[in-house]
Amino acid sequence: MNTTNSFWKWLALTTFTLSHITTSLAAAEIGTHQHEPGASPSMLKLNDGKKWATDAPLRKGMESIRAAMAAALPTIHTNKLSSAKYNALAQKTNNQVAYIVANCKLDPQADAQLHLIIADLLSGVEAMQGKMKGAKRQTGAVKALGALEKYDAYFDHPGWKPITH
Repeated sequence: MNTTNSFWKWLALTTFTLSHITTSLAAAEIGTHQHEPGASPSMLKLNDGKKWATDAPLRKGMESIRAAMAAALPTIHTNKLSSAKYNALAQKTNNQVAYIVANCKLDPQADAQLHLIIADLLSGVEAMQGKMKGAKRQTGAVKALGALEKYDAYFDHPGWKPITH
């Protein structure tokens, strides 16, 4: 079980790193030329004006992340969430991202869009764990909440309830 958890943590971290590298490179090229077909997106976009389709594993993972964030929100807002609870929230989020990455089967364009949201979630995880120099753990929670808002705006998830804060 420990080896499995380590693998998923490694996979999520690798995905996060590659997403940031790809996003940074793509952002640097904006304005110099058009992206070629199949290039990684640097910004979220709709699917010809419509939200991207989701599948059951994606919906399950995102609902779990949403539930964990919503439960912690009152203490996040009052700045009373302990470091240990931020770590637990980060771990729950990271575990669900790993589940999504392992089980979600979206079409390639939707998957590329999802990776931008995953990058934001994992950036939030790092900050909630206290691993981002100069960033408050609360900033990580805000980043993760922002990723959930983007998910709602760009992905068709029947029954999704946005977190109001």
